[in-house]
Amino acid sequence: MTATTSRPKIAVVGYGSQGRAHALNLRDSGFDVTVGLRPGGPTELKAKADGFTVKTPAEAVAEAELVSVLTPDMVQPQLYRDVIEPNIKQGACLLFAHGFNVHYGQITPRADLDVVLVAPKGPGALVRREYEIGRGVPSVYAVHQDKTGRAEEFALTYCGGIGGARQNAIKTTFKEETETDLFGEQAVLCGGATKLVQAGWETLVEAGYQPEVAYYECLHELKLIVDLFYEGGVTRMHEFISETAQYGALTRGTYIVDDHTKAQMRKVLTEIQDGTFARQWIAEYAAGNANYKALKQGDLEHPIEAVGKKLRANMKWLDNAPKTPAAAQAAPAATQGERQEEAA
Repeated sequence: MTATTSRPKIAVVGYGSQGRAHALNLRDSGFDVTVGLRPGGPTELKAKADGFTVKTPAEAVAEAELVSVLTPDMVQPQLYRDVIEPNIKQGACLLFAHGFNVHYGQITPRADLDVVLVAPKGPGALVRREYEIGRGVPSVYAVHQDKTGRAEEFALTYCGGIGGARQNAIKTTFKEETETDLFGEQAVLCGGATKLVQAGWETLVEAGYQPEVAYYECLHELKLIVDLFYEGGVTRMHEFISETAQYGALTRGTYIVDDHTKAQMRKVLTEIQDGTFARQWIAEYAAGNANYKALKQGDLEHPIEAVGKKLRANMKWLDNAPKTPAAAQAAPAATQGERQEEAA
């Protein structure tokens, strides 16, 4: 296949949070984009309303020089086996937004393909919004397989098309992207933060403090600190919190995150590196997700959720706040937090 690296014909398979953002940004950057979706699926009408040509995944893949796979992790192996591998052109470029399946051997791409990764470090809604105002969400990119000698060009061209190259695009590997992404989610961003908030709230309530006051102190105000982190790191936080808060944080923070916490984080990382987590999650999904659903329901039914729902009903400013990706999209939940894409 002879492809034009500067403007490859692209098939975007999946049209959830990331899929829609990538497709719209690429089209606005001048690329010929076709969206591959199941006929009659929940996002087919949405993609058509956005003005895209929508074809079956097999048809879209067969016509493309670059195929962007933006469906949930757990459906990708079957999608690749049944749809992509039999239809993708010789010498085409296969692109992922997360390295999970390639890194853990659930997908072994055909030897004739270029295989790359482009992962924006933000949810789809932000990827689109930043592109529209002339900026871009920073991205990482990687090359797993370079059959044509132009795989890195394809990755950077795609990264530029979605706006990621407007910032500093960082070269990584499928291994590094996958393992650090999973670790961040499990130890800090989702798993660690959730359990820290819940434990803090429980500690105050069990000590006799009002659940509503505990909610404000342990969950609601977390946004203020995270916003400061986001804007300027720990340095900015210290610039804006009181000296009392600083002293308490500096002298008591290690009560909570100590050597034992670090040891547990290393355990989390080891289970990611040696494949234990991947094997458990793949087996859980194959068995019907009973344990996953039960654990998730436990989070949803935690008492702090009922308190928060009541308090947020009086926070009228939330009605006009920009919607998060989860609220803005009707896509089903998927394996990765911001990769909530519709299965093709």
